[in-house]
Amino acid sequence: MTFHPYAALLALCACAAAGAAPTAAPLHVDTDAMLSQITTLASDEFEGRAPGSHGETLTIDYLQQQLKKLGLEPGNPDGTYLQAVPMVGISTHPTLSYRAGAGAPVKLAYPEQFVAWSARTEKQLNVADSDLVFVGYGITAPQYQWDDYKGVDLHGKTLVVLINDPPLPDPKHPKQLDASQFGGKALTWYGRWNYKFEMAAKLGAAAVLIVHDTKPAGYPYEVVRASLAREVFTIKSKGPNPAFPPLAGWLPLEQARAMFKAGGQDFDQLQRGALSRDFKPVALGVKVSLSAQNSWREVASNNVVAKVTGSDPALKNEVVLYSAHWDHFGIDTTLPGPRTQQIFHGARDNASGVAALLAVAKAYKALPTAPKRSIVFLFTTGEERGLLGAQYYARNPLYPLNKTVLDLNVDGINLWGRTRDVELVGMGRSDAEEVVVSAAKAQGRTVHGEINPELGTYFRNDQLEFARAGVPALILRGGAQYTGAGAAAALAKRQAYTANQYHTVHDVVEADWDLRGAAQDIALLYEVGHQVAQGGTTPQWKPGAEFKAAREQSLAARPK
Repeated sequence: MTFHPYAALLALCACAAAGAAPTAAPLHVDTDAMLSQITTLASDEFEGRAPGSHGETLTIDYLQQQLKKLGLEPGNPDGTYLQAVPMVGISTHPTLSYRAGAGAPVKLAYPEQFVAWSARTEKQLNVADSDLVFVGYGITAPQYQWDDYKGVDLHGKTLVVLINDPPLPDPKHPKQLDASQFGGKALTWYGRWNYKFEMAAKLGAAAVLIVHDTKPAGYPYEVVRASLAREVFTIKSKGPNPAFPPLAGWLPLEQARAMFKAGGQDFDQLQRGALSRDFKPVALGVKVSLSAQNSWREVASNNVVAKVTGSDPALKNEVVLYSAHWDHFGIDTTLPGPRTQQIFHGARDNASGVAALLAVAKAYKALPTAPKRSIVFLFTTGEERGLLGAQYYARNPLYPLNKTVLDLNVDGINLWGRTRDVELVGMGRSDAEEVVVSAAKAQGRTVHGEINPELGTYFRNDQLEFARAGVPALILRGGAQYTGAGAAAALAKRQAYTANQYHTVHDVVEADWDLRGAAQDIALLYEVGHQVAQGGTTPQWKPGAEFKAAREQSLAARPK
């Protein structure tokens, strides 16, 4: 089952790119070894690889064994393969009621009519009779001349905010969205719930409630409920988490409408008004009381890190980073059936990504001479809990981020056969994509952006944390244009995975997987990273990219 993808074409790739360094030796991907690694990580024995569990112990031991077998150096400068990531698991039991004027309080049922939680290790939090304020989309974006807050003092208030970006129509084509404003159909960072909570925290809000609307969200309220009406994880810290206000939550659309109506306001009218740059926060004439009882536990988890030191004395202190998360959701004993049917095996998400990084690492170790820049392989924890391992690394980097030239993240690999195309998540943000396009062309493949840009995938995977810290970051995926006689069946399997297996106990190793597509993508990941590691290019954010300012600030702090 070993596959040798496009060796001759790859050998031409760097020569075709202006100024690019010579390419590496042909890459041989051992798909049998990959399948064995995926099968081990996704086995019942590994118990779904939850952070802080017995499954984590098995996983990080296994990864260290694999890295030692490949001959990779320990990635932590302390001489180990581990970076400790201290977490806290918080269980919140919230209540919420609201009243208008002298009316009787209306109490909402948890979690059917609202979801709320706290990222603070405080036993009791209370927000009593807080003014409810509608802040539109909750966005301040200078590059779009957009500010929903207009300097209004929101300390101690409870904010209600709409989901996603403002869907602004194109002046020339009113039935289409304006691609020059907030990405048009594509979701931007400003539309992500993480951004909205963080902005509210900066402004001193006591609580934030995001209105869940199924159509623009792309998923029903039940997904929110299943994800957040449970123990949540956060990075352990001495003070309040700056990414969240004291209380954060979601409201179903019908509950938001009822709240607005209680205060004499029309939700639909105010929602339309929020599509204007002239929008200002609106006090709704409603008082909200939120409380939360918290219990918590400390969770000791780990990133796994390995390294190939660069060969050039001047460039070896610069890093090309490959990342993939090792964790998944563990075991849910409330599910029916025997234990094996309660395990979230996470075969594709992300045992396959871990195996892909091990294949790339093997290729680098096979080189007679290491690339000029160093290569770091980072296997993160807590991605499924909010990108926590990547977030911790970005805040506590083992190698300076202003000397980290690129992150190539892998979250799920193509398991259904070869494709003629490559899905580049994050396309249009950095000039690193030029290397991807050149290398893919040498494979005979074309490159395009996200197949479903409205889902905002770039902001839902580990590369986001590196991008927010200024590091140009990409995630590559096999496309949907499958080749050969089984193309239609392969596409159907890809679509069925998203619909029926993703984040469920059904994400398991399948007998009919075709890893030739995975081999294509691994060859591409290797080639892109190698070209950058050879120093022929230093990726930069493009003008207007959300994270360009963070990079400029980071580079300005770099010693001359």
